[in-house]
Amino acid sequence: MRNRRNTNIRNAFTLIEILIVVVILGILAAIVVPQFTNAADDANDASVRSQLQTLRSQIELYRAQNPSLNPMNADTTPVWTSLIDGDYLTAAPVNPLTGDSAVGTAPASGIGWVWREKTGASTSFTLYATADDATEFTE
Repeated sequence: MRNRRNTNIRNAFTLIEILIVVVILGILAAIVVPQFTNAADDANDASVRSQLQTLRSQIELYRAQNPSLNPMNADTTPVWTSLIDGDYLTAAPVNPLTGDSAVGTAPASGIGWVWREKTGASTSFTLYATADDATEFTE
């Protein structure tokens, strides 16, 4: 009878063993989760860089084919309409950092892109993306 009792005692995990496993999993999660957050931010930054490069090249193409025109409407508010209508863009680009496609002349809430004409040069421009805090993303 004594042997039978000893074999039945060790059928489950102890509380200490479970606690150690939970602590180890918590430490691993604390190390791994920030890595995923950084990867998502890096992917958004890469997407913005790619979109800026594409947009700038399409605007340059528009200006090369329409030297006297500017991809802005009559009241000099920057818009995507002339680029979309002219088949330079298929749709208004959405900035992945803000989720907005609106274009403005200065960073602000609800603005995804910033268009600036260089002073005194009607053929020179700068296009920026805005970040969530309304700062400019220029790369």
